[in-house]
Amino acid sequence: MKNIYKYLLLLPALLFVTSCEDEFLDEPPEYSIDSENFFNSEDDYQQALIAAYDLLAAVGYVTTITSEIASDNAEAGGESATDVVAWQEINNMEHTPVNDQLRNIWNWNYAGINRCNYIFEFQDKTDFEGRTQVLAETSFLRAYYYFQLVKWFGDLPMPLDKRVLFGEASGFARLPKAEVYTQIEEDLTFAAATLNPIASQQGRATRGAALALLGKVHLYQDDFEAAATQLQTVINEGQYDLFGDLENLFLSQNENSIESVFEIQYSNVQGAGFECLQCSEGNVMVGFSGIRGYEGPIYRSGFSFNVPVQELVDAFETGDTRFDAAILDIEAFVAEQTETVSFVEGFDHTGYYTQKYLPRQGEAFQDPNLTNRTNIRQIRYADVLLMAAEALNRGNGDDAQALAYVNQVRARGGLANINVSGSDLTQAIYQERRVEFAGEGHRFFDLVRTGNAASEIDGFQTGKHEVFPIPLIEIQLAGNVWQQNPNY
Repeated sequence: MKNIYKYLLLLPALLFVTSCEDEFLDEPPEYSIDSENFFNSEDDYQQALIAAYDLLAAVGYVTTITSEIASDNAEAGGESATDVVAWQEINNMEHTPVNDQLRNIWNWNYAGINRCNYIFEFQDKTDFEGRTQVLAETSFLRAYYYFQLVKWFGDLPMPLDKRVLFGEASGFARLPKAEVYTQIEEDLTFAAATLNPIASQQGRATRGAALALLGKVHLYQDDFEAAATQLQTVINEGQYDLFGDLENLFLSQNENSIESVFEIQYSNVQGAGFECLQCSEGNVMVGFSGIRGYEGPIYRSGFSFNVPVQELVDAFETGDTRFDAAILDIEAFVAEQTETVSFVEGFDHTGYYTQKYLPRQGEAFQDPNLTNRTNIRQIRYADVLLMAAEALNRGNGDDAQALAYVNQVRARGGLANINVSGSDLTQAIYQERRVEFAGEGHRFFDLVRTGNAASEIDGFQTGKHEVFPIPLIEIQLAGNVWQQNPNY
């Protein structure tokens, strides 16, 4: 049923969305259900909610790998300078409004929003016992998708509570990002007040996930007091903790651990193709990050994108166990093996790979490059602790509590406590965030929101690269009513 509704809901999607394959438009409908006579039972609402969750898989992989490439953590990599040109452009800060990876980010987030708005459009059609829970999960998802978009593109067209069909986008002006953030906060506040602490099914939104995301939204607006309130609520309620075995945290057997506040779920059941990467139920990022031409133990071959740089490697302190969890030094690995290991050096080869999301032996795949089952740890408890520390340090100046949170994360990495305050603590928190979340897609936006991007990212232009260009074709399809972001 999940895949049936995946395609059923795709057809009336926003103009921002392209169909997986054109032949879907030409085939006769397999069922007589249409959007206007749907939502007659709780099961209908649940199926529509599953479809709204479904876009997380595509959004998760493309935003994580693209933002990591955009940062100072990694080079684009790949086979050559023309392999996935869009990532090469973003890596060099030379991206334009015709970048297809940026269009994917725009399309797939708006597809998720449209599926959420489809539920809200018919929210009062049928009453049932779990209706409020469905609406709360839908609110969380809509907030998540809008938060991704406002980070990447700034001011946004913001349809609410009804679907936008092809040709209707011109009726939605771009709203200031402050208004978008207000709506995100409203959705997350409702979700946090309504959702259960424990999800009924792995991967569904919870109260803790809504509070943590709300705290993050406040932090991105420098609203430190509100951020600290939400994040410390998550901490004080005691539902989460740091996972003890850091080096194995990102292995499939440790998914949805006590550290996972919100995790994007993947499976290797449904395959896909390069012409429709959003159709895969697997984590495409894993195959793209794999070692090109690899033959040997533990790992499987991939496409060698998103390769960590020496500067990131040097950011780890001696003895920090987070290094082995985050970075694979391929030469050191080969030297340790008793059997033959071979691989092909890709473009921009640095000698390092992103350990957290590498394809590994022992897992069944339809296609190891497109259907990897490794989940994306979207919000970890370590993130909650370090965001709370930053909010306290930059807000009311409670450096003692902020320092306690930082040292808790450091201790898990095998490091001694630090004892600093004020601006020194602020810089220490930024440093901890970089090494703790290496490879997880946080770094670029951390640099932008703290005003440090121009000094750390080669080619970054202040007044331009804080946001990315709106895809040109979307502006054209909207009748040219949207103004492009500055300097694009």
